[in-house]
Amino acid sequence: MIGNRITYRKADGVRIPGTWRHAFICNGGTFFLTDLAIYADGLIDCWGLVTIEEFEQKLRSGWVATVLPEGAEASAHGLASWSFAEPRTWVTPELMLAEVRDTIDDLNGRPDSTARCLAAVDVFLADRTEENRAATLAAYLAIPETQRHYALGDMDRKDWPLQVLVAGPGGVPERWSDEVVSQEVYDEAVTYFEERARLIAERPSRVPADGPATPHAPAVHLYHSYPRQRVDEPGKGAMRSDYPASIDIDGITYSSVAHAYWALSAADSAARAAIAEADTSYTARKLAADATQREGWEQARSAVMTMLLRAKYAQHPDLAEILLATDDATLIYDDADSPFWGDNAGRGRNWAGRLLELVRSELHAQRAGIV
Repeated sequence: MIGNRITYRKADGVRIPGTWRHAFICNGGTFFLTDLAIYADGLIDCWGLVTIEEFEQKLRSGWVATVLPEGAEASAHGLASWSFAEPRTWVTPELMLAEVRDTIDDLNGRPDSTARCLAAVDVFLADRTEENRAATLAAYLAIPETQRHYALGDMDRKDWPLQVLVAGPGGVPERWSDEVVSQEVYDEAVTYFEERARLIAERPSRVPADGPATPHAPAVHLYHSYPRQRVDEPGKGAMRSDYPASIDIDGITYSSVAHAYWALSAADSAARAAIAEADTSYTARKLAADATQREGWEQARSAVMTMLLRAKYAQHPDLAEILLATDDATLIYDDADSPFWGDNAGRGRNWAGRLLELVRSELHAQRAGIV
């Protein structure tokens, strides 16, 4: 189960998504509590990257420990150390290996053991033969035991309806009860799954009250550039702050949003004038870097940029149409000189892209007569 435990590593410049879980590493007789990182490409970091086959060897050898001996020394680096007293663990090498395999499937968007079991349930309900029930039982038992009670996502009943379904009338559930499943209890389980299937079928039509959480338009990547002059058909490049679209701010005309931004960042009026008159946005940035910055600029810069973007698209309706045409797409803005404004292959914060999306939303609202 990944949940909110999200991490990644870089390999050849590519971001490999992953997750992590707690585990004990036994090194030199001491058990170290650590984070076991699991990545989508199938590598596991247990104090060194290993393949799933090598990870199994680490489990079998006790390097990744599932047995915690009484009195053994344990340590959490930089936090605490202790000795085990009456240790209890329910994780076996087989269970942990199965959970890690499921996690790799999950990271890759493939059906894990739980999804495969629920697919087998659907097959059985569509054709209720004993052969299909046996296949469903096998799929249920393939779910790591520690994960079975999460299979239905129902923490009131847990996996009880699933146990009853695979046991069948006259059968005995896998755990929790030694009682034979009656026809009445079995029929209740079947009804449970039929109702569950109905709710799942209806789920795609359910839309949050204020609309979907993710954009339906494909993301737009605004690559770093230093455009020198306006063109008749600028395309998406017109959305960049350094695109030469002059704006008037308090009676002063700037050649671009970037010129205005860098000029306003300078504390000295002479420096501001020089930056405003720079021949290119690149020169404007260089002049601003050499000038004394206004006090509090870091805290104010997002508000300033928002104001400048609003002015740009209010004063250039043709460019506003280009921005509006991106619909609700995520705007990924690259800025090689700023990890604050640029996304920069996931290493930056993409505030330029975010603020463009904000101004775009305002333009949509104005067009719709909402504001």
